[in-house]
Amino acid sequence: MDHAVPFVQLVFGGESMSGYIFRRLLGMIPTLAIISVIVFVLIQLPPGDIVTANLASLQSQGMEVSEEQIQALRAQYNLDKSMPMQYFHWITNFVQGDMGYSVSFNQPVNSLIWERLGYTVLIALASLLFTWALAIPIGIYSAVRQYSFGDYAFTLIGLLGLATPNFMLALILMYLGYTWFGVSVGGLFSPEFAEAAWSSEKLVDLLKHIWIPMIVIGTAGTASIMRVMRANLLDELNKPYVVTARAKGVRPIKLVLKYPVRIAINPFISTIGWLLPTLISGEAIVSIVLNLPTTGPLLLQALLSQDMYLAGSFIMLLSILTVLGMLLSDILLAVLDPRIRFD
Repeated sequence: MDHAVPFVQLVFGGESMSGYIFRRLLGMIPTLAIISVIVFVLIQLPPGDIVTANLASLQSQGMEVSEEQIQALRAQYNLDKSMPMQYFHWITNFVQGDMGYSVSFNQPVNSLIWERLGYTVLIALASLLFTWALAIPIGIYSAVRQYSFGDYAFTLIGLLGLATPNFMLALILMYLGYTWFGVSVGGLFSPEFAEAAWSSEKLVDLLKHIWIPMIVIGTAGTASIMRVMRANLLDELNKPYVVTARAKGVRPIKLVLKYPVRIAINPFISTIGWLLPTLISGEAIVSIVLNLPTTGPLLLQALLSQDMYLAGSFIMLLSILTVLGMLLSDILLAVLDPRIRFD
């Protein structure tokens, strides 16, 4: 008997990791193709287009645009072609890495998205780490000390966190920061560092500002994850294998952390599928209130101005990240929970 069994076969049973990933990647192709058609149709549903919206804005300012200029603009953005040809042109360029040109911002879509993407991912990852670092230990404590004073106190705090909208918390922090300390808590940089080149001083200034959106965005997630962790762990603590291990004298800390917590934490791993697009879209309202240079307000502006290339490419990017996130969460779940098999 060969004892050198590969780890992936122990985890994934009869099917190897590479085989499972290859099948999922093949299945992503038709899924994303269907999503791209739906995205394009949804973007085209509102009456008018970006050219007519801009013309209406120019005419309201007293500027006249000739019919030749209108036709030239429509031809420049392929609006004079049929819907299937517009879709083919857009998706072909998207696959090649060209997301098109934003009419409302007068810039390539690629530069608009990528310049804000770094800040968005940084804030979202900081919020996620803050949420998990706070919510998971509190959830474990509340489950182990069920019906104690601490459990009731954390439950009350969690309910308050769920009931408070993020944008309202942002407004409260902005008010307190200005009235108590005389400083504005909006933005990610002080005025003197906003347009400056990157340096150690600018990095320190960023760290001084990023904790505010981290707390604001992570508050609601902390409250919900805390309650989910408590409920899942309570369910595991009452199962026979935990009762048996406790009867055999296994130390309480080892008993809780080694098995019940690993299983109770599975729902958080499965949420990676929708956490990835959240990293990109961000909290749009919070970003607007705090004046953050993230991608959420950009997507909102694209939808309001009917900027087809910017909005369509943005939503398509979120769809790709969602599909990739679901694949990543499935793989991590199988690694963390040996009960899961893909065959």
